[in-house]
Amino acid sequence: MLVLGLNKTTLLDYPGHVAAVLFTGGCNFRCPYCHNRDIVLRDSSLVPLTTEELFAFLKKRQTVLTGVCISGGEPTLHPDLPDLILRIRELGYLVKLDTNGSNPQMLHDLIDAGLIDHCAMDIKNSPEKYAVTAGMRADHFEPVLAAVRDSVGILLHQRRISYEFRTTVVQELHDEADMCAISQWIAGAQAYFLQSYTESDGVFHKGFHAYPAETLHAYAALCRQSVPNTLLRGI
Repeated sequence: MLVLGLNKTTLLDYPGHVAAVLFTGGCNFRCPYCHNRDIVLRDSSLVPLTTEELFAFLKKRQTVLTGVCISGGEPTLHPDLPDLILRIRELGYLVKLDTNGSNPQMLHDLIDAGLIDHCAMDIKNSPEKYAVTAGMRADHFEPVLAAVRDSVGILLHQRRISYEFRTTVVQELHDEADMCAISQWIAGAQAYFLQSYTESDGVFHKGFHAYPAETLHAYAALCRQSVPNTLLRGI
């Protein structure tokens, strides 16, 4: 497993738990507003964390941490993800997965095997705008969108784990019609978070903007018509 980053302690990334976050290298999306550019591109300046270093840290922190969040990049691109999670769980940790939903088979297998306890899946945009928001060519994207749809269905129809959907809302990429389409797509979900965009040095393309707080509140109210548990993050 290629681990290119480690946040040793967070109270935000795994709801209700003190957790560490592992960032796996590589992603099949190129979302222009993504702030983990170096991790997505597996930048050579990043020194991978060895398995020995990772588990030495996790063993040392067993009395402090209760959860481990596996993020990226896109973790489900790594075939050895289940083996990594199994070892983490053997230390007594709960595991949260962050995913873009492009590998529904891996998501299904992790849930079916009882390897994850919580999943946060990104919904990049309405289906019509998904390719441009994911930074991919529209003429090559239909199979990927089909996979994302499958992952949405898996989470909506399973009852084994808690989950959330989330969208980073960007002025240049999202409008009211998109928020309505997304919320109808994931209608009945356990939770949906609208996250305010934040500019950083690590984004692929600078120049995007966050919506004012009042606009995000209005979008959240709109989405609650389909997903009553719609909440805001980052404002």
